[in-house]
Amino acid sequence: MVKLEIRKNAYFDSVTLMLISKDLKKLDGVKEALVGMGTDLNVEIAHNIGLATPEFDANITANDFFVAVECDSDEVFEAAQKKVEELLNKKTEAKEATYYPPTLEGAIKVDPDLNMAVISVPGKFAADVAQSCLDHDINVMLFSDNVTIEEEKALKECAFKKELLVMGPDCGTAIINNVPLAFANVVPKGKIGMVCASGTGTQEVSSIIAQLGCGVSQVIGTGGRDLKKEIGGLMMKLGLDALINDPNTEVITLVSKPPAKEIASEILDIAKNAGKPVVVCFIGGDRTEIEAKGLVAAVSLEDAAHKAVALLKGEPVQDFVEFTMGEEKAEALAKEIAGKMAPTQKYVRGFYTGGTLCDEAMKLMIGNLGHIYSNIPLHAEDKLADARNGKSREHTFLDFGDDEFTVGRPHPMIDPSLRAERVIVDGKDPETAVIMCDCVIGYGSHPNPAEDLSEAIRTAKAEAEAAGRHLCCVCAVCGTEGDPQCLSKTQKQLTEAGAVVLPSNAQATRFVERILANLK
Repeated sequence: MVKLEIRKNAYFDSVTLMLISKDLKKLDGVKEALVGMGTDLNVEIAHNIGLATPEFDANITANDFFVAVECDSDEVFEAAQKKVEELLNKKTEAKEATYYPPTLEGAIKVDPDLNMAVISVPGKFAADVAQSCLDHDINVMLFSDNVTIEEEKALKECAFKKELLVMGPDCGTAIINNVPLAFANVVPKGKIGMVCASGTGTQEVSSIIAQLGCGVSQVIGTGGRDLKKEIGGLMMKLGLDALINDPNTEVITLVSKPPAKEIASEILDIAKNAGKPVVVCFIGGDRTEIEAKGLVAAVSLEDAAHKAVALLKGEPVQDFVEFTMGEEKAEALAKEIAGKMAPTQKYVRGFYTGGTLCDEAMKLMIGNLGHIYSNIPLHAEDKLADARNGKSREHTFLDFGDDEFTVGRPHPMIDPSLRAERVIVDGKDPETAVIMCDCVIGYGSHPNPAEDLSEAIRTAKAEAEAAGRHLCCVCAVCGTEGDPQCLSKTQKQLTEAGAVVLPSNAQATRFVERILANLK
């Protein structure tokens, strides 16, 4: 049966309600659940999953809150309603002690010295809110996406003239004056400054810097489109200039996908005159121009961190392309794993919550694999049709943070359940040899992102074993020991589930390549 509760003119934020929906699905007797506001999108989702009763269509508006549950009995629905109330009350209690000014003007009255705003509103409103902050000489971290490139250009040109930051749109990570913003990790204060046009790429580099015993002065995000020709790298240039003039920054690290050619030249010209060592990681890009300018080129995100630390310590700088466990041990383990697999097993499936990590893995692998099918393909001909609902094809890598997967759902770093489901689905495929996953911890992420992934790995491996196959799951955790979820605890959780856990995305990628190379 499908049961429905509608509360007229009651508002709750969408991420909270999506997470409550997930918790309801865990209750005994609940087959499907959706908790949300009556927006067009949620109405469509309710229809798609079979929860839209006639009463739902007749009575609900965008201003109404609803609980729709497919369940076994009225008693189960009552239990679900009580659970919703319990979870909503917890959210309310957490906010009661803090005053949140409803307007920007109100916030400025409370604290006239405000100089940074983190904006997370629907994209169609985001540019206006950001412009209001710039008008008040407030730097902006624009977490919102779906901001047009024309709006981004106008905002950044305004900010550039005023020497203010607009980090974004779709900027997921920054650490300003040792304060983590959005998805960021617990990284100690130090002397390495970063300007980055990628979210999880920033997290990977900064976390490894912390693991190597160093810290960061500033981590400035730019948003992924900043180095496109239309934007001109305005925030990368402004951030780079800020770090050049920062006495607390001794080494600078730049992280981005390969920029537009003319923008790359402009950025590198500024960097070569920095008067400080600069590491450049244009993920998957050509290192020739970087090194021709006298800068240090990185071959991976992990390599960028190692080189920045080496420069800071005055140690020799060389490519880090090895295994922490040692070359011989890695090769022996890869050969042992490959030897257990059935003849049908020959493909890797990469399922990522971090788009930059997914992109890096594909770029490191594409030379050996030839084709990698994806929702964020390296080549147009490798675009995977209907990535969310369709089947994987040969070597397949999916970014679960891409728009196709996040419509009507939180980002997978907040709710990784959809990725966990896909691990089980592809584990049943007799052609799957390796399932490769990231696990991103830190502020903003799920309190225990390894939980769903570990359960999925156990299930997938057991089902493969029952079918006469050996399924290998390879994971890398992005984070630090000081993160709320804790690096070592997360690694242990995944190891106990049967995963092979490597220290970085780059090492995980190289290890998977070794397994594939050893298949019969």
